[in-house]
Amino acid sequence: MEEKKESFGSRIGFILAAAGSAIGLGNIWRFPYLAAKYGGGIFLVIYIILVVTFGFSLMVTEISLGRRTGKSVIGAYKHADARFGFLGPIAALVPFVITPYYCVIGGWVLKYLVTFVCGQGAEATSDDFFGGFISTAGQTSVFFIIYAALTAVVVIFGVQKGIEKVSKILMPILVLLSIGIAIYVMTLPGAGEGLKYYVLPTFAGFTVAKLLKTVVAAMGQLFYSMSLAMGIMVTYGSYMRKQDSIEASTRQISFFDTLIAIIAGLIIVPSVIIFSGGDAAALNAGPGLMFVTLPKVFDSMRGGYIAGAAFFILVAFAALTSSVSLLETMVSIVSEKFKLGRIASTTVCFIIVIVMGMLSVLGYSSWSEVTIFGYQILDFFDFISNNIMMPIVALLTCVLVGYIVKPEYIEDETTLNGETFKAKGLYNIMMKFVCPIFMIIILLTPFFVEI
Repeated sequence: MEEKKESFGSRIGFILAAAGSAIGLGNIWRFPYLAAKYGGGIFLVIYIILVVTFGFSLMVTEISLGRRTGKSVIGAYKHADARFGFLGPIAALVPFVITPYYCVIGGWVLKYLVTFVCGQGAEATSDDFFGGFISTAGQTSVFFIIYAALTAVVVIFGVQKGIEKVSKILMPILVLLSIGIAIYVMTLPGAGEGLKYYVLPTFAGFTVAKLLKTVVAAMGQLFYSMSLAMGIMVTYGSYMRKQDSIEASTRQISFFDTLIAIIAGLIIVPSVIIFSGGDAAALNAGPGLMFVTLPKVFDSMRGGYIAGAAFFILVAFAALTSSVSLLETMVSIVSEKFKLGRIASTTVCFIIVIVMGMLSVLGYSSWSEVTIFGYQILDFFDFISNNIMMPIVALLTCVLVGYIVKPEYIEDETTLNGETFKAKGLYNIMMKFVCPIFMIIILLTPFFVEI
């Protein structure tokens, strides 16, 4: 007898869970340094425009596809059109690639959280602290396994008792923490200069070529910041109640995701500008921004150990809500494909995460000399998923909806309860013309342009 499909118990539960999925490490550290790198206010304006057009359209599509078919990503595309059945397995592979290395990074966050909470934040300011930590396979493995286990525990409890319940607790805390830390940073001497650098458009040396790079960078950030083309929104859509509005929910999820990203910028950009004495180059530290630069920033502040602990609690919450959604997508796929219960499916997926995640752990320690096409193991997984697999999935989704089943297939689901699809005209244009072009640009850009 087939098990009854789980569902979220309320609309707010769905919104907070989906927003929690979208709000992750990319919002906290990647968004701020991209904004600083690509013209401050110019990047912010472009990003917001893309959120309400490009991101909105793809998210409505994926949530509707999941709810209409009631299936995981592996079966949803086949249900929509048998000729696109091959797209399900491709999309299904994305969370299997991302979740393991995401949990490894989550383990790094836990390490820093423990360090600051224990009052040892000063140790994290050492130039070799981060490198020494990730090069030690034993210690890194412990934090990685603990983080993956925490993620699995939430997923085991199911949609309502696990994901929805945890999201209702963590998301409000995450918002309050981010606002609180941002207010604290704004009170520091010199924060005004950092704020100007972050929000005011910088036109000096801003050419057409740089504008193109800014648009592509904003699209790339939006792409995985909103959890698109990785099966998550299809999975969560399959758990969404039929009486809830897809269009309104999508707008609210996008709002929460963008709000946290912008607030993260208010925390990080002024902090780094203050610490560096106005040197904006300090913002271009990439992954090292969170694990190398920011600990030094907190150490330089009055009461910085408290701010540091609060910040890494914020990052840990954001990371956990995202890893839960990634693992839940894996579990949904395994459960549907092999007819396993939740506990068995979660156990199988947890083992896969540990085995694959250990490749990324060893890639910075015992196997540090091993590279794949010039990438270290974790960086390779990140590149193949974000720059190749996800754009391909999104592009083919646009083809399926725009030209095969037609936009009406999605519109029928959004208007199920007699509601009007207010963005129907915009949606049609985006799915048929604009989104496919954007996907091709994202897919090809890394091979021709250095972003």
